[in-house]
Amino acid sequence: MSYQATTYNVMIASPSDVAAERAAVRQTVADWNVVHSQTRQIVLLPVGWETHSSPQMGQHPQKILNKQILERSDLLVGVFWTRLGTPTATHPSGSVEEIEEHLSAAKPVMLYFSNQPVRPDSVDPEQYRNLLSFKASCKERGLFQEYEDIADFREKFSRHLQLKLNDDPYFTTKNVQGPAASFVELAPVASEPILSDEAKILLAAAAEGDGIVIHLAHLGGTDIQAGGRNFVESNDRRRIAKWEAAVDELERHGLTEDKAGKRELYFVTHEGYRVADGLPTAT
Repeated sequence: MSYQATTYNVMIASPSDVAAERAAVRQTVADWNVVHSQTRQIVLLPVGWETHSSPQMGQHPQKILNKQILERSDLLVGVFWTRLGTPTATHPSGSVEEIEEHLSAAKPVMLYFSNQPVRPDSVDPEQYRNLLSFKASCKERGLFQEYEDIADFREKFSRHLQLKLNDDPYFTTKNVQGPAASFVELAPVASEPILSDEAKILLAAAAEGDGIVIHLAHLGGTDIQAGGRNFVESNDRRRIAKWEAAVDELERHGLTEDKAGKRELYFVTHEGYRVADGLPTAT
């Protein structure tokens, strides 16, 4: 049965090395909706550049993203590990600009920093120095949370999200803040990543096999394998590009993880297996 609820946009600001955490934020938000949405009359909608931006020209890309997504967001969740991100014209990275703009608008921000171990040769020293500098600057400006691994992040973010929605005046339905919140009639549904056909096939094959997607470039061409099958059957660059995009897509959604940092072996994550269970058998 439908019911009236207030929707709040939850923006995820993070560099490319925390794809699993981005997926965890989306799933935690979906779980909160399932349990609390009807009684609280609130629906949380995860938003990000990969799902809520559209092509536009005439300004710096970050300014366009700010206009299309950030200005409409209510809560911002920032997550960092070894990278700060690509600099913009005014800030050390796009994620930092999003955080600063959100704070300037007097909207709530939740910041997380990962303590997960990492291969030293996979870390960009300049990126890491910039990250440490930003982290140090945050210590004097509020409270952030560190976490040890993805399971620890899920547990902490789930608890913090409930506290934020219970305690922060921004999220009381009697005090709707700004144009981002709106009233709708709907029932909450779990958010699922939108995947290309190639990404679905790769994920299903890996989940049915040993849980690994292999991406190898060599003198003879390119191999992309999962479940004992090589999906690149020729040296046609157009076809190779489609399957390479599928590999990147799975990692971006947190469905696979490059644990070694060499961009060759990708392991299906817990979230990846969950999504794969809802896909047709690989063909």
